[in-house]
Amino acid sequence: MFKKLLCLVSVCTFGFLAQTAFAADETAGVNAAVEQLRVLMVTPDKAALEAIVADGLSYGHSGGKIDTKASFIDDLLTGASDFVSIELSDQTVRVSGNVAFVRHTLFGATADKGKMPGTVKLHILSVWEKQGGKWKLAARQAVRI
Repeated sequence: MFKKLLCLVSVCTFGFLAQTAFAADETAGVNAAVEQLRVLMVTPDKAALEAIVADGLSYGHSGGKIDTKASFIDDLLTGASDFVSIELSDQTVRVSGNVAFVRHTLFGATADKGKMPGTVKLHILSVWEKQGGKWKLAARQAVRI
């Protein structure tokens, strides 16, 4: 009886540790995607943006504008939305299956439409979806602080 109990405890412990390791790997992958997007928003690259943004993106700006994948990428490439720098802080990540919820504070220097200098400080909630083994930005909402 003791051996069966010990075996059961061992299996449960192994399962818990494996799941914890999996969750840590998933969180690291989400963090890497968030960082890649941060870099791409400062130095836009069309192909890289196309790859990291989900086709059905819904992006709510702090001023009320709603972007799609196409308009979000176009604004970055044309300079309508021009980030000189972006710093992220207070980031939290919660992964649930193939969806991740990320919150952070964004502080950025901007030059939108050539107007310099500008600054923005926002709370951001983004939703990432794992598609084809890669995390893609599915939704994002910004709120001014």
